[in-house]
Amino acid sequence: MQQQTPLLRLWELGENYHSGLSRAILSAFIGVLGGMAPYFAAAQMIIGLIGENDDLSFYFKWCIIALIGFAIRSVLYALALSMSHKATFSILKQIRERILEKLPKMPLGTVMDISSGQLKQIIVDQVESMERPLAHLLPEMTSNLLVPLCIFLYLLFLDWRMALLSLVSIPVGMIFMMAVMKNYGKQYEGSVKVNQQMNSNIVEYIGGIEVIKTFNQGKASYAKFADSVRANASYFYHWMKSCQMPVSLSRAISPTTMITILPIGWIMYQNHSLSIETFITTIILSLGIAGPLLAAMDFVDSLAKVGTIVNEVDSILNGEEQDHGNQIVIFDSMDIRAEHVSFGYHEEKEVLHDISLSIPEGTVTAFVGPSGSGKSTIAKLIGGFWDVKQGTITLGGHKLTEIPLPQLYDQIAFVSQDNYLFDETVRENIRMGKPDASDAQVEAAAKASGCDDFIRSLENGYDTIIGGGGAHLSGGERQRIAIARAMLKDAPIIILDEATAYIDPENEAVIQQATAKLLEGKTVIVIAHRLSTITDADQIFLIRDGRIDGKGTHQELLQQNTLYQKMWMAHIGAKDGDAA
Repeated sequence: MQQQTPLLRLWELGENYHSGLSRAILSAFIGVLGGMAPYFAAAQMIIGLIGENDDLSFYFKWCIIALIGFAIRSVLYALALSMSHKATFSILKQIRERILEKLPKMPLGTVMDISSGQLKQIIVDQVESMERPLAHLLPEMTSNLLVPLCIFLYLLFLDWRMALLSLVSIPVGMIFMMAVMKNYGKQYEGSVKVNQQMNSNIVEYIGGIEVIKTFNQGKASYAKFADSVRANASYFYHWMKSCQMPVSLSRAISPTTMITILPIGWIMYQNHSLSIETFITTIILSLGIAGPLLAAMDFVDSLAKVGTIVNEVDSILNGEEQDHGNQIVIFDSMDIRAEHVSFGYHEEKEVLHDISLSIPEGTVTAFVGPSGSGKSTIAKLIGGFWDVKQGTITLGGHKLTEIPLPQLYDQIAFVSQDNYLFDETVRENIRMGKPDASDAQVEAAAKASGCDDFIRSLENGYDTIIGGGGAHLSGGERQRIAIARAMLKDAPIIILDEATAYIDPENEAVIQQATAKLLEGKTVIVIAHRLSTITDADQIFLIRDGRIDGKGTHQELLQQNTLYQKMWMAHIGAKDGDAA
């Protein structure tokens, strides 16, 4: 299959607005043609003066033609830009919407591999950089290339020798521009990478400012941030410096059509092989060739950037999606089964090895094990955050891949230790669990999760803006709001991924009470480091190195599994130490 050119792909991305862009191209073309009228008028008036034409109406007529041509160019050029920008900004809006619609369909691991700085670079900067190619390059460059072609064809009709002479300086100037453009695509790609690195370091520096100040790492962290800014500036400085001389020579040489036309045309005129009318017309019209071509050259850098821009955007738009069915399924139960599941976030590294387990409906199942053993990975596979390639996971007898993603997500409430809260009101953050919930239902969920009192103590109560990531709240308060959101969702399956791992004892007691209400009548999966919180679980799976190392109740594992015994004794010792 032949690879699609970047410019064609860019045109394809705007397929819903081709009519607007086509009208813009046509308007720009007619406008530039109108702009040639003053050249024709000037040529005719000079010929009239040489021929001693003293009829003022003749000159008045050509002045009117020149004025009309200038007016046509001004009006249609402005109209073309208006139409192209209107279509372009609609296209950019559509592309951003497609990216944001695409991200939830991609495996979570793929999205997590993309830094927030790089995502910002693609969604904001790279998509924005499409404005020039779409709004300007297509209408303006196209018309500015077609008009010189029309003039050249007309000059061929007048005298093919003069037509060829009018082009001699342009290829010479283009040789210097070609030297610049030879590696322009790679250089621009490099500029995108260095810019993405700078953005990532900026986001990291700002996001980690609390840790930086706490551990007095401001100097080292700022140095990393400053170095990336200097590297970005240095890259662009040296790149532009290398382009300065050849670009200047190109722009100086290309329009010098008179160097060949005047001396050789004069010799041909003296030898009576060229009429004065054709000589004068060629001189004037040759000036109209260089102008549009130089204007078109201004877009050569945009043309070279298109490949990188399109590739960056397509890295998301053409990214792998989770492959799920589209037909709503009927669940007879909420039983969960995993059979011979092996999985890795990256193909070269497998983190789960031949996992098989069964979680009956309405039971509490706990996953325990050392850090990095694969507990959270199993839970997130059950939650549908990734699709397994080896083995199967079923819910109510249906493979997860048979269940439409929206329906699957409706069945599961996922509460982790780092639930994200949005820069919105407390009310709207809770309402995300059920977008159509009433204010009364939101407040009822807050009361059930034990956070109604502290919410009402906030400056604006439920209408308090809590900052990005819930920055204006404590860890315990953020966690209780996350539980309230899960309660409001009222999903039949609850996954608690170390939901109280970093909560102080006072808040942990409140959260456990709230969690107990959340779990009533549900199928529950708990991931915990504190083994005392899951001693009453119906079954416990001990995970070690991506494999199931043991299964049973708390008492059974204490009697049968050495690793679990060590973990329990370490936990009891830690609790005794805390008590002391």
